Amino acid sequence: MTPPPIRLLVSARTLAEAQAAQAGGADYVDLKEPRAGPLGGLAAAEIATIVAALRARAGRQWISATIGDLPPGDRPAILAQVDAVAATGVDYVKVGIPGIADVPASRRLLEALAACGHAVVPVFLADDGLDRALVDRACGLGFPLVMADTAGKQHGSLFDRVPGPDLADFVGRARGAGIPVGLAGALRLADLPRLAALRPDFAGFRSAVCRDGRGSALDAGLLHGLAQALRSVRPGPRQIPDPVLPA
Repeated sequence: MTPPPIRLLVSARTLAEAQAAQAGGADYVDLKEPRAGPLGGLAAAEIATIVAALRARAGRQWISATIGDLPPGDRPAILAQVDAVAATGVDYVKVGIPGIADVPASRRLLEALAACGHAVVPVFLADDGLDRALVDRACGLGFPLVMADTAGKQHGSLFDRVPGPDLADFVGRARGAGIPVGLAGALRLADLPRLAALRPDFAGFRSAVCRDGRGSALDAGLLHGLAQALRSVRPGPRQIPDPVLPA
């Protein structure tokens, strides 16, 4: 059986961009404000407006949104923002988790997020490394998805910042736990062969679909080219179930 392609996550900062991502073949439309940091968040009211518009077009995309860049020790503020973003109707709420800095605080945050009652996606910021025990803990807490990303987008792609064996280990740990796993972090077309070798379930893009950097507007032509290229990349067989599409 021919394995399915790696799914495409596209980050959007406006309604127009989100609709372009929806029309351009994104499997996940990820709402964020890239000008406010690696996981910069949009206002909850704006997220709700975008979600309602995307749902009205009867798309089959998952919709996620970030809560903004908050330190892992500030659990009350993080949980309050998770509540606010979840209330907008997104499928998933993305929360940044330092990959190796302040592991005890990150562990406590993961446990609080797992118990919050919302579909949270821990996004491990892997610039300085990934703590294997922390990743294993996340994989054991029942999150619907996990991701690895970077905070320093200006320093190259995920593959420039994190050794390939470490990324393979991250993907393998998630897969071994039966959790769909994604990779992101200033990814480019040139990274597709390495993505194919690692076989994540989905890959996130922003810089590659913007003409003048990730803070500029999404370009429909670049998005179309990326979607076509990613569809042609065939990873090895998945060994975990796909997440369920929203009704």
